[in-house]
Amino acid sequence: MKKWLKALLCVVLALVLIVGGYVAYVFIDYHRLGDMALEVSNPQSGEMQPAKDYAIMTWNIGFGAYESDYGFFMDGGTESWAWSEERLDANMENIARELAAQEADLYIVQEVDRDATRSYHRDEVEPIVAALPDMGWIWAQNYDSPFLFYPFTQPHGKSVAGIMTLSPFAITDAQRYELPIEDSVMKLLDLDRCYSVTRIPVEGGHELVLYNFHLSAYTSDGTISNEQLELVLGSMAAEYAKGNYVIGGGDFNKDILGDSHVYFGASDKEYTWAQPIPQEILDRHPELTLHAPLDEDNPIPTCRNADGPYHQGQYVLTIDGFITSANVEMNGIRVVDTGFAYSDHNPVMMDFTLLAE
Repeated sequence: MKKWLKALLCVVLALVLIVGGYVAYVFIDYHRLGDMALEVSNPQSGEMQPAKDYAIMTWNIGFGAYESDYGFFMDGGTESWAWSEERLDANMENIARELAAQEADLYIVQEVDRDATRSYHRDEVEPIVAALPDMGWIWAQNYDSPFLFYPFTQPHGKSVAGIMTLSPFAITDAQRYELPIEDSVMKLLDLDRCYSVTRIPVEGGHELVLYNFHLSAYTSDGTISNEQLELVLGSMAAEYAKGNYVIGGGDFNKDILGDSHVYFGASDKEYTWAQPIPQEILDRHPELTLHAPLDEDNPIPTCRNADGPYHQGQYVLTIDGFITSANVEMNGIRVVDTGFAYSDHNPVMMDFTLLAE
């Protein structure tokens, strides 16, 4: 056999071994955390009160990377990391200031990295708790990937990210619950989805049971997020049946208006994370109400498709909002219009009252 052919075969064999070894590493490293109790950090004291007005804010902060000029590779953009360490730190400070400026009573936040290649291994919890020092908080791991070597020019790397809930009142218990994900190879993109349940005492002996979730986006057909939502709604309904107050919210990765295209224009592509919620899922739980922020005179979307820098005509819609039980009165809901300066999501604020018995 000629020397050049032997050399070529050696190179091919080496590549096969490297690729095969990497594929084996990804599948061997893959795991799920399961259900678990969560630690309450900086615990506070005090109860919430019926018949008193409160405000809650939800915000997917996009791991601090999605400034207005950012496009993410999984959405059709080119970037896989935040622009730079300096810009990430500055943007996280802006996010933390925006959270504090809204002066909400409760916060639920999604895509908060703690140790990820894409965010330079910054613990993004730190600037948030520094801006809200008088709040107890919990963090539930929602994403834990092995090292992803794609894109090849700037591998996305390893990610540990989660969802965060903050409260100035006592948190008596907090739990992480696993959500179903696809069984196919798509699980390697979706990874360890969960929702968190935080219990806050209410004067009179009941609790506010607060759900924080970030449902699956990058799936084969979008049906798995329907299953996830059904599971969350079933748990919420069970808590309401016990006499508790229940609020759930976050990033649905669903068009929660059902017809966002009417207000913001349609996309020429179909996205699994932009499908409406099937009405029958909501109808199964009449004791729960979905609240999507919409000012018909001045409609503001909650999310943009990060296929490139934010620009006029980019696909936008509403996928962030809240669900409440029948004993929680929603007094108003609005989008905080940041112009997508800090994230590919705008925050959503809801005013509410826990109804007296």
